[in-house]
Amino acid sequence: MDFSLSDEQKLIVETARRIGETFGVDYWYEQDRKKAFPQECWQAICDAGLAGAALPEAHGGSGLGMVELALIVEELSAGGGGSTLGQLFMINPIFGGVPISKFGSEQMKRELLPGLVGGQINFCMALTEPDAGSNTLAMKSYAEAQPDGSWRLNGRKIWITAVDAAQKMLVVARTAKSVEGGRPSDGISMFIIDVEREGLTYSSIDKVGTQTLSACSVFFDNVRIEPHELVGTLDKGFRELLDVLNTERIVTTASLVGAGRLAERLAVQYANDRKVFGGKPISAYQGLQFPLAQSHAELQCARLMNLNAASLCDQGLPYGTEANIAKLIGSQAASHAIERSMQTMGGMGYAREFHVERLWRDARLFKFAPVSEEMILNYIAIHDLGMPKSY
Repeated sequence: MDFSLSDEQKLIVETARRIGETFGVDYWYEQDRKKAFPQECWQAICDAGLAGAALPEAHGGSGLGMVELALIVEELSAGGGGSTLGQLFMINPIFGGVPISKFGSEQMKRELLPGLVGGQINFCMALTEPDAGSNTLAMKSYAEAQPDGSWRLNGRKIWITAVDAAQKMLVVARTAKSVEGGRPSDGISMFIIDVEREGLTYSSIDKVGTQTLSACSVFFDNVRIEPHELVGTLDKGFRELLDVLNTERIVTTASLVGAGRLAERLAVQYANDRKVFGGKPISAYQGLQFPLAQSHAELQCARLMNLNAASLCDQGLPYGTEANIAKLIGSQAASHAIERSMQTMGGMGYAREFHVERLWRDARLFKFAPVSEEMILNYIAIHDLGMPKSY
């Protein structure tokens, strides 16, 4: 399979590289310190047309695909943002763009996609619940149908990213508590609703990393959902949700590869400049070379598997296995690269001014989010190896 870049893709990568370097490590240092949403960076990404790369041209996008989106996210992340930059693409082109462009009404597409592409509308997704975790089918949030065609939503979600920066929320809830003769996944639906709505409240969670995007607990107390806010098929939304979750994996992996590349670059620069024991740069010692070279090899493998998943997605072929494997290897490769880069710097790797500690804090999240390593291994064992379900 050939992953050499076309001239158009090279131009896209160069544009992403330029923006990534403009909003480099010093910018992200400040945003992390202030726990501030990186609005200036995201607006620059939108202004360059990168946010809508994989969204339809009819509504302001570029009509490209997940391969291009993966290339964009990787390059932006490598420029300075690290793995948390990928979350900007998760909440907007993925959580907002994928369900609307694939399953939304024409009215919803016209009203929301141009604002997403242009940076005027931010999204978030309310999926995970305290008592369900990775077991989405155990969700309890329930949207009860009303005589006038609307719904009333009650329930709670947790670890919801960037609620405070969003205007719209993709909500996944049960619309049927049980479907006779159906599958366990039946009775789940998706909605796009306003964040500022009566009965919807949220509170932030104090966390270790990814400080530029909040994580919140969200509470729904008899929240009214209008008929036109349904996105996709009533009671059959779970299969459609998988398009959101699998593309989220691709974006996550791209940002992890970019974070690993950034850590690698910072470590090599430091090691080339640092001279001890007779004036020889520490980068000349194999004890430092080999771990970084090993990480470089691991990152390249994760990158190729991720591009493979993105390519299959763009061709309309099954890609769940490839996206999951890429995410598994990507999170491990990024963690190794960042740890080894920190070790290369010694004590200075622990100092905030050298930036690797931020990459370390942020990347740790993605060993269990948006899907844990253990759940990916379960998936591979069951779907690819034909082993019995273990849970």
